[in-house]
Amino acid sequence: MEEVKIKYGAISADSHAQLARDAFTCRMSKRKWGDRIPQVREVEVNGRLVERWVVDGRVVGKRGVCNCPAAMNGSLRGTFPQRWDEVPKIVYDPQQRLKALDTDGVDAEVLFFNDPIDSATLPFHTDSDFELACVQAYNDALAEWGQVSNRFIPLAILPYLSDIKIVTREVERAVGRGHYGVVMVAEPSMARPGLRHLNDRYWDPLLALCQELDVPIHWHAHAGIKLLPDSWIENQVLRRAAAFSAQPQFLPNLFLSGLVDRYPRLKWVCAETGMGWLSSLLEICDTVWESYRLWTEGVRTRPTESFRGRVYVHFWYEQFGLLSRDAIGTDNILWASDYPHGTSTYPDSWKMINKNLAGVSAREKGRLLYENTARLYKLPLSLD
Repeated sequence: MEEVKIKYGAISADSHAQLARDAFTCRMSKRKWGDRIPQVREVEVNGRLVERWVVDGRVVGKRGVCNCPAAMNGSLRGTFPQRWDEVPKIVYDPQQRLKALDTDGVDAEVLFFNDPIDSATLPFHTDSDFELACVQAYNDALAEWGQVSNRFIPLAILPYLSDIKIVTREVERAVGRGHYGVVMVAEPSMARPGLRHLNDRYWDPLLALCQELDVPIHWHAHAGIKLLPDSWIENQVLRRAAAFSAQPQFLPNLFLSGLVDRYPRLKWVCAETGMGWLSSLLEICDTVWESYRLWTEGVRTRPTESFRGRVYVHFWYEQFGLLSRDAIGTDNILWASDYPHGTSTYPDSWKMINKNLAGVSAREKGRLLYENTARLYKLPLSLD
């Protein structure tokens, strides 16, 4: 792999790639899937003609056609575009996107999903064949970003309704095409009716494969788990607040269920939830492990030991979480810009970095801002 040049000194471990409006229509069979294919269409919302992504005949999202408030220009900054021609090209065109990286002083970015994918799943589907076709189209389209520039680090999504053999085959295919990991819902049985719990041995082939390929599994924001009713979850403010309390509820499962012991080389990434909650959670998990003598029940490793080297967390605008970095371990912390979402630090990421990391040594800054991310994804670096 070509070396990633470190010119600015920061790699975003959580950014979002918006696929072009024809990403699915040009990769899926129109003869087979017709209007079910994810596409941008004109629809009526509250008496107004706007454009939205439509998947399997149903409208995705109420806020806009693209989740990119941080990329909107001028008076539109902080708003959601209502028509595709309002979406800045730097959001969905990988060649133009490189300009956004340079504007923000970011050397590379790990790419999670954006509309119409939500929480690493395709909305409104019950058909495994249709889901698989959409997932493959998405993974292929995003892999092409990595072919444009090695500054893009794509992550694949999974076809949950398919047999586990098909799931693992898609992971192998996606990694072979240039994906650096997979994004998964935190608890499949809560995200989709009929799916099995993450601890079920059904998922063993997937976990074993990711360990064998040395690609991390990612949970993002609320990780596919709705903590608020549908009528509330569309409210961006409430949704954001709820996201920060989702992953902390499921992370103990990794430490106290024996999953980490079963797959000791598998890496897990908790994206877009900050890190201020983590030191307390680890203390609680250690106390439970000790109090119930869980090593006698097959959970051999102390949770804090399980965490180090296996689980990674992100920070971006957060200040107080960084105060606990020594207790957490600076090798497990990754910086992110969250571009182009509403809480993104773009285009002033370095102002936020310098504020939050004031007084932190240059050596430690290097680990937090790009070295840990490069090590996790095995990125060869070249210092500019």
